[in-house]
Amino acid sequence: MVAQGAEREDNRINLKDVTIYPAAIAEVPAKIVYYYAFMPIKTDGYLMTVAMATPPNIQKLDDISRILKKKIEVILVPEADLTDALKKYYGVGADTIDKMVSERLKDEAPDIPPEEARGAAESADDASIIKFINQIMLEAHKDRATDIHIEPYENELRIRYRIDGILHYTKVPSSIKNFQSSIISRIKIMANLDIAEHRVPQDGRINIKTGDNDVIDMRVSTIPTPFGESIVIRLLSTNVNFKDFGLADLGLEKKDGEIFEALIRKPHGVIFLTGPTGSGKTTTLYTCLNMINDEEKKIITIEDPIEYQMGGITQIQVNPKTNLTFAEALRSILRHDPDVIMVGEVRDFETADIVIRTALTGHLVFSTLHTNDAAGGITRLLDMGVEPFLVTSTVECFIAQRLVRVICPECKHPVKIKQEVLREIGMTQAAMSNASAYEGKGCEACKNTGYRGRTAIYEMLVMHEPIRELVLRHASADEIRKKAVALGMKTLRQDGLRKVLEGITTLSEVMRVAESEES
Repeated sequence: MVAQGAEREDNRINLKDVTIYPAAIAEVPAKIVYYYAFMPIKTDGYLMTVAMATPPNIQKLDDISRILKKKIEVILVPEADLTDALKKYYGVGADTIDKMVSERLKDEAPDIPPEEARGAAESADDASIIKFINQIMLEAHKDRATDIHIEPYENELRIRYRIDGILHYTKVPSSIKNFQSSIISRIKIMANLDIAEHRVPQDGRINIKTGDNDVIDMRVSTIPTPFGESIVIRLLSTNVNFKDFGLADLGLEKKDGEIFEALIRKPHGVIFLTGPTGSGKTTTLYTCLNMINDEEKKIITIEDPIEYQMGGITQIQVNPKTNLTFAEALRSILRHDPDVIMVGEVRDFETADIVIRTALTGHLVFSTLHTNDAAGGITRLLDMGVEPFLVTSTVECFIAQRLVRVICPECKHPVKIKQEVLREIGMTQAAMSNASAYEGKGCEACKNTGYRGRTAIYEMLVMHEPIRELVLRHASADEIRKKAVALGMKTLRQDGLRKVLEGITTLSEVMRVAESEES
């Protein structure tokens, strides 16, 4: 058989410009396309057009033709295009799942009860299940995902990756639902969890190595649902080197960076970072600790959990089961003569009170609060029961932050911003006439999202004397925010606008993560 199109070896076709017909895909099982490395394009009677990355030999074409009972026409495409197409139309791990389905159908006998047959087949599927889970994890790492969500529903098992802060559906074969219990049990075994316990949440860890020798530390959390256990896996690369990070790399402009660096080098006081979960607070804290970490300082952290291991720093993992809470750990570490302490989160009055009093005794303390803005951090402490005079005498700064997606440099192009939008965020008429911005069209590098990577926007409320006076008067968060702005504080949205005008992110991204501000 002649490989029609095989002569195009040096003139490959962009597969993204080719129409792929569902009828062709439906005719070819996943295990066949993965085994012979081709993508069905079009079927017409006894002829099927397929895409390959390398010119096929006669034997390979004959095998495909015999299996499909069709004459084969080949077009050559880039290997990356072929890989992406297989993933898009068949799903991640489709070959593995297809093979498992075939084996299960072969193993199940008519006279065996369905439940027993299912149990026997699942026990024989271990190797394939491990392979499938590895494919899911490595694909997530390759796509720069920070989380993998495995979500069971009545008729499907859905898998999603969180990339640059946004969840993306990952196509997997619909038959994966048949292997739900095996997949969940295997992940729980890998994370050293109790596979017999399905009624309560569990937490564990997995470490895997990638092909480039990067070690990925995965935090695994399970919760029970009516249709099985839902699993979220947080991916953390253990090869992160915070020595390569500076305040400018975090997104702070030069002036704010200088103020922040002066604050973190003070001998005592408290610096609070505020923001929701996933806003990058831990990365900012680790960067600060790394900047002041030297052999003259004793630095101890209390975390839940420890996300990254840092050399030269003593790190403590909170463990409620043994009553090792933030407050209890704080009491103990003061006897270890620390200079700098980092408390992962202030959740209650007891922890807040100890943090404040620790700073009063001459320690520099870093911690986080879950509030919407910097001024909200002050009222949060007061609501917990901390006395205003203790806040004003110990806290040096509240810093709110959010993460915004960065415009993909490969498909970046200029766009106009509507004047009413610029007016809404406080720009003057003169500034509007010179305003320019960028967006990403969407390309292969960014998976057609227009964004690649993230950076932070900040709101830094330094405790100047006028702010301290307002705190002592129990002023509202709104009053404190307005006074801070009058004293020169840039709000989250203003810092975001600066990054929009610098071509770093888009206005829609800033408006997505930063609340509107009333003047």
